[in-house]
Amino acid sequence: MLGSRPLVKISTIQHDSPRGRWTLSQWRPEHLAASVEVVWQSDGSVWEPQDRHYPSPSVELLVNVSGDRYRLVVPQGAEFFDDAWLAGVQTGPVVTDVPRHSTVLGVRLTPAGAYALLAMPMREVAGFVANLEDLVGRAARELTDRCRHAASLEERFRVAAAWVAERVSRARGVTPEIAWSAGQIERSGGQVPIAKLREETGFSKTRLVAAFRNQIGVAPKLYARIVRFSCAAAMLEEREAPLTDVALAAGYYDQPHMNAEFRELSGLTPREFVARARPDANTVFPMSF
Repeated sequence: MLGSRPLVKISTIQHDSPRGRWTLSQWRPEHLAASVEVVWQSDGSVWEPQDRHYPSPSVELLVNVSGDRYRLVVPQGAEFFDDAWLAGVQTGPVVTDVPRHSTVLGVRLTPAGAYALLAMPMREVAGFVANLEDLVGRAARELTDRCRHAASLEERFRVAAAWVAERVSRARGVTPEIAWSAGQIERSGGQVPIAKLREETGFSKTRLVAAFRNQIGVAPKLYARIVRFSCAAAMLEEREAPLTDVALAAGYYDQPHMNAEFRELSGLTPREFVARARPDANTVFPMSF
């Protein structure tokens, strides 16, 4: 901390590929680690008319700092986004029509952070993308205006972090049993047996599912699938490797099981996923799928 203000350590990555050219800046606010994974900003141009994102164990809050509106193609939710919006825990791909050039600020929330920030059952936003104003009222407009009028990137990051911190500080949090259970799923890469969670928490199957959907957004078994998929997707994005190795490392029974999960959760085969994630990669897979 620098006085009463958190130190903002910004990392910047330049992207230049067949998908477009943009700058990605990121800050991980340590004082909000329980609620925020990363605050980021993307500024630049994309050549593709649509953007595609995949299920992950997080909730994304976005602010359109500058640029034309976004249009949601899938899943359900508001059709257009001009200012600020939020994507709950997703069970399938999110596809949007995007402007050619834009500056977007994002806050990637942990499920616990999103639950505290929204102060509402997370099942109501799971699988949806909604205008932030519909969820938190005029506070969404205040966030958008402050971000747009920030004099620098550092100030914009501080504004977003302070807005989240203020809302989280006065809200109830995830209960200890659900926080522990979600943490076990995440730390195990989605491989912890759900029966073990019930045994350790003393919750019945019905009670655990209900509490998990209320505070995280989806049932624990589905959350574990999302975490496992996210781990496999990260491996495929980062390096070339035989698909069988990736499947086993991510905890799938075999490659066909991973292939089926990719089709259901991303709408793509693993080959298609890699082609989109790493368009410059010249990957040769040892098995067809």
